[in-house]
Amino acid sequence: MEIIDTSVANVALPHMQGSLNAGTDEVTWVLTSYLVANAVVLPMTGWLSRVFGRKRFLMTCIVLFTLASLLCGAAPNLAALIFFRVLQGAAGGALIPISQAILMETFPPHQRGMAMAIFGVGAMFGPIVGPALGGWITDNMSWRWIFYINLPIGIIAMIMCAFFIFDPDYLRRKAGAIKIDYWGLFLLVASMGSLQVVLDKGQQEDWFNSSFIIAFSIITVVSLVALIWVELTHTNPIINLRLFKNVSFSAGNLIMFVVGFALYSSIMLIPLFLQTLMGYSATDAGMVMAPGGVATLFTMPLVGAALAKKDGRKIVFIGLLLGATSMFIMQGLNLEGAFWNYTWPRIVLGFGLAMIFVPLTTVTLASIPRAEMGNATGMFNLLRNIGGSVGIAMAATLLARYQQFYQTSLVANINPYSQTWQMRFAGLKQALIAKGVAVSQADTTALGMMYGAVRRQAGALAFNRIFFIIGLAFLIIIPLLFLLKRPSHAAEGGMGH
Repeated sequence: MEIIDTSVANVALPHMQGSLNAGTDEVTWVLTSYLVANAVVLPMTGWLSRVFGRKRFLMTCIVLFTLASLLCGAAPNLAALIFFRVLQGAAGGALIPISQAILMETFPPHQRGMAMAIFGVGAMFGPIVGPALGGWITDNMSWRWIFYINLPIGIIAMIMCAFFIFDPDYLRRKAGAIKIDYWGLFLLVASMGSLQVVLDKGQQEDWFNSSFIIAFSIITVVSLVALIWVELTHTNPIINLRLFKNVSFSAGNLIMFVVGFALYSSIMLIPLFLQTLMGYSATDAGMVMAPGGVATLFTMPLVGAALAKKDGRKIVFIGLLLGATSMFIMQGLNLEGAFWNYTWPRIVLGFGLAMIFVPLTTVTLASIPRAEMGNATGMFNLLRNIGGSVGIAMAATLLARYQQFYQTSLVANINPYSQTWQMRFAGLKQALIAKGVAVSQADTTALGMMYGAVRRQAGALAFNRIFFIIGLAFLIIIPLLFLLKRPSHAAEGGMGH
């Protein structure tokens, strides 16, 4: 539910604009507000679980998320919708880290890989189903139903939570006697919120040429520095930054940040390439993405089974190589490709992601003590999300800049003295005249078509360059695998204490 809601609204934005009378700039806050609230709540999940009790907190989040979904669907105007999306994002932010913490505690070490794999199937289901489901519901019913669909699932989750989830003893003992770290809370909201705003609005506002972005960047840096100082000196910090003393945990988080960067940016770029340059519809672009998701779903349980016997770091290594390979294949794509040319690199990426997510989560969290598991899963998910936001912001910026750069380069080859140009232009002009276009208009129309072709080629070159950069990102983090600790399958490890 929570992961689908990060992507399900993307497809429905034009419809929301129409019914809520909003501009493009305004309506993107429907996405941004959800991500900002998510980013703020993720790192404090462990602390909130300790204060309120984990089961009570999880049930409250599910109720709030479901209620916020109902209110989003019923929102009368844009301001109300954005407010309810903030509420939905805040309630949803804690759902995944708490679920992962419960899973890591419930299962013994040799079963954790499979438990995470089955959980991962559900998690990967979101990005695959989200855009397609959102598109179908929006076209056939109304955009409001993309929120109403959460209601029955929320009620079932609530009932199952009430009957099957219990708080461990150590959480019951500690609840109630905790001093609240108000400064940490304030600085966390300020730093994560402003960082997300900078990343989401940067390209739109032309980055540091905008006083709006400069102001939010300063707030981000100052509040982050203050947050680190406050959290390291407080007796009961909201985020336990001391966890990063564990080299294996730090390395795993850094790898996850880069994987988030590569995954979210590539998943944004592929449909954009197909829709803007190849003329694919939203549904057809979704069909190119779907087989990769199916590959991930099938591979995850196999990876989970392999984790019980094999070293997780080696599986992550193969996954990173597959990720890089798929990006380097995409780097060679041009505007002449058929459906299959775009689908099979996405399938390779799908196999790679299945081999990264499950083992990386299991290995990174294996050496964390049980009492800190909520904190650790919150930080781990936060870094993936921030990596994704950085990836999308950087890809959007590079795309705009590279398109200008390549267009300038290509235009240099187009002049009246080039024989290729003369032949192509004359051919286009004759074809237009043959179709009944007036001779006086044929010149201008043919010029426009030539310019369109140059822009499409410049666009394709820009996409190719960015896919190459993402492929390099996959390769650069491979040395960090040596810093990960190999978890023991037999012993309880750090989590048994």
